[in-house]
Amino acid sequence: MDRVYEIPEEPNVDPVSSLEEDVIRGANPRFTFPFGILFSTFLYCGEAASTLYMVRIYRKNNETFWMTYTFSFFMFSSIMVQLTLIFVHRDLAKDKPLSLFMHLILLGPVIRCLEAMIKYLTLWKKEGQEEPYVSLTRKKMLIDGQEVLIEWEVGHSIRTLAMHRNAYKRMSQIQAFLGSVPQLTYQLYVTLISAEVPLGRAVLMVFSLMSVTYGATLCNMLAIQIKYDDYKIRLGPVEVLCITIWRTLEITSRLMILVLFSATLKLKAVPFLVLNFLVILFEPWVKFWRSGAQMPNNIEKNFSRVGTLVVLISVTILYAGINFSCWSALQLRLADRDLVDKGQNWGHMGLHYSVRLVENVIMVLVFKFFGVKVLLNYCHSLIALQLIIAYLISIGFMLLFFQYLHPLRSLFTHNVIDYLHCVCCHWHHRRRAENSEPSFDAETRQSVV
Repeated sequence: MDRVYEIPEEPNVDPVSSLEEDVIRGANPRFTFPFGILFSTFLYCGEAASTLYMVRIYRKNNETFWMTYTFSFFMFSSIMVQLTLIFVHRDLAKDKPLSLFMHLILLGPVIRCLEAMIKYLTLWKKEGQEEPYVSLTRKKMLIDGQEVLIEWEVGHSIRTLAMHRNAYKRMSQIQAFLGSVPQLTYQLYVTLISAEVPLGRAVLMVFSLMSVTYGATLCNMLAIQIKYDDYKIRLGPVEVLCITIWRTLEITSRLMILVLFSATLKLKAVPFLVLNFLVILFEPWVKFWRSGAQMPNNIEKNFSRVGTLVVLISVTILYAGINFSCWSALQLRLADRDLVDKGQNWGHMGLHYSVRLVENVIMVLVFKFFGVKVLLNYCHSLIALQLIIAYLISIGFMLLFFQYLHPLRSLFTHNVIDYLHCVCCHWHHRRRAENSEPSFDAETRQSVV
């Protein structure tokens, strides 16, 4: 969980005091309008409404199979969203019957959005007044290449509003990868099989695509905040745009390849997809059992071992859902209290993209050689080439971000250029060694003659 909530955009730093003190006093934080909360609520309500509409249409047309899967994906993600908001806000230990009832009828994000807006309006009316309850927060910040420790006061109301923001960030990821990704994949599959795109299904796919893109972008931002929890993180418009393009190309190309592969092999593709997901799901648990470590018991103060196990299983399912469609930007480590490896993990990133690229190429080749011509009226070779190129372009934007746009790239011990330089140097030395061996043998034969 993040421990930093709201921080000033430009802390007031006194250059004289920075030489005399280890801690610099920053300006009081400013509260901003909760656009992210409104947008997340809009995506949740829009996807829910369009899903229920398509369920009604499928039922009316006696398409029970399509109706069941569409409704199941929506219900699973909605229940996980309600549990996430209850867990973050710790509602089970509070007397809030209205909030719990709204969560029970799957309208928890709506009531939470209203609470956040009321809190924002209260802060707006009391702007300029000092709060009676404040707490001190310290963070490191890079100023002109130097690490500076900054301290500032955070009011109770601002901290509460920030808690709503953090809850909605996690809610957006749950909705995106446990609901929108399977929903978008399935609706694309139905569209490909039925060869028609009704308006309701198109709206549902648009909301699902927006949810997936937004959730994947937040996934990168939260990964940076978790890895560098001691630092103040600031992402500009260029960085956010690069992440959005990277994630959009990566997820859309991956999902389209999965859809074409499934439409080609039908039920024969299910074992491959299920095995792929199970490998990702059980990988953290296998590493945990092989390490011989004990289950962490300090994730939450009031949690029993059963509660801790439920949280770990939920986190693992989310981790598998993210890695099935894109890179999670974090490596899960169940033996640690933070549950993640805070190292840079270039090897984990390289392994993920290498395996996914091989998988995508194999599935595209299956579609190219075994795809039924009735499915699409376009050239299969051109479609396969475009999807692979789109995935490679997404990898290029990922490398661009880590090399030039990462907010804390100066803290990296090695970057992308260093890694490529080592690989190229190794290949160059190996080639020189291979070329030098024949010349050495020729000189030996000449000397013998």
